[in-house]
Amino acid sequence: MNPEVVSGIICELGEGPLWDDSKKKICWVDILNGNIHEWSSITNILNTISVGQMIGAMALSDKGNYIAAVKDGFVFINRKTGKVDMIKNPETHLPENRFNDGKCDPVGRFWAGTMPIAEDKSSGSLYVLDASLNVGKKESNISVSNGLAWSLDHKTMYFIDSPTRKVVAYDYNKENGELANKRTVITIAEEDGFPDGMTIDNEGMLWIAHWGGWQVARYDPGTGKKLLSISLPVSQVTSCAFGGETMEDLYITSARKGLSELELEKQPLAGSLFVVRNCGYKGLPAFQFKSIT
Repeated sequence: MNPEVVSGIICELGEGPLWDDSKKKICWVDILNGNIHEWSSITNILNTISVGQMIGAMALSDKGNYIAAVKDGFVFINRKTGKVDMIKNPETHLPENRFNDGKCDPVGRFWAGTMPIAEDKSSGSLYVLDASLNVGKKESNISVSNGLAWSLDHKTMYFIDSPTRKVVAYDYNKENGELANKRTVITIAEEDGFPDGMTIDNEGMLWIAHWGGWQVARYDPGTGKKLLSISLPVSQVTSCAFGGETMEDLYITSARKGLSELELEKQPLAGSLFVVRNCGYKGLPAFQFKSIT
């Protein structure tokens, strides 16, 4: 499998790739620079929306704009104008935290987690924003809130707190979003770095980006076994998402944050967006945020 660079844009901390099938665009964020990038697979044109603050994650809403988790909390972002409308900040009392990864669940709630900017303690939490724009806290004592995915039958939610080197699963109640029966399903080998963002394919296997591990790997959450890995020319691989006409292209984000000059000389593509075209596996459309407001 051959990863190729999608566009010339280099991110300090690229994250959260999202395929917009209606526009045939891959969208992703540069967390530290506060940008959303949108690249059209039809025109090969890149559009950038500057949010004006750190942005951890975004998802498409059923109204056509973005729902996002930024430094100041949950917001709506107008895709045409870039206008940011505040919804709610559940962590006004924790100014040293920021939002990190996030995704919508099968019924359209937006889940996003926080982490300390200094990455020095477990002050993060996992939140969910529902259709009425109410925020609930689902987990606490998190160090680096990261990848999220839901099983094909919508009965299990998978979650990553990166420093634990584990993927945990919960029984997931689709009706009310409640979580129960937390257990470890995958443990990442130390030499493979730390698990970061993830996605799921149409066979129910998890694809996990390895920060410090130079790879994206496919795992079976039923057995915990690694099934295959895709090597990247960059060490800090941050997340992945399926896209393309048949959902068989795997888009992969990366970062250059914290790399020394010597390391950057060895991996000049750090921070790039990559794609593995026709990877032999098929993803699923991203869930959208559904609001009753």
